[in-house]
Order: sequence, then C-alpha cells, then structure tokens
Amino acid sequence: MPLTPPPHGAVRSSSELNERIRDLWLRTGSRLSTDQRREYAQLVTEWAAAVREEMVKAA
Repeated sequence: MPLTPPPHGAVRSSSELNERIRDLWLRTGSRLSTDQRREYAQLVTEWAAAVREEMVKAA
C-alpha cells in the first residue's frame, strides 16, 4: 500500500493508525521491503503524535 498521508490539517486517530500498522505487518508476513519500512516509520511517527494529542485533549 503506498504512503497515503491525510489531507493537510487532517489527523488520523491512534486507533486508525494502529489498525493500518497491524494491516501492514499482516500483509507482508513480517518482512518489510524498503518502501514498506518507510511507510511503517511514517505510520509509527504519526501514531505517536496522535497518542500525544489524544492525551492532551483528555487532560
């Protein structure tokens, strides 16, 4: 699956990003190509930001 960043200003939830990360691992059988490693890194970075944002909103 190609990298598909959200539209400018849109933020995906941590649960949506977690689902995409899990799907990536399931599709690849835990062996990531170079492009898939980039996608994984992008998703994990975005997931971490989403978690932080959700914690700030909850506080």
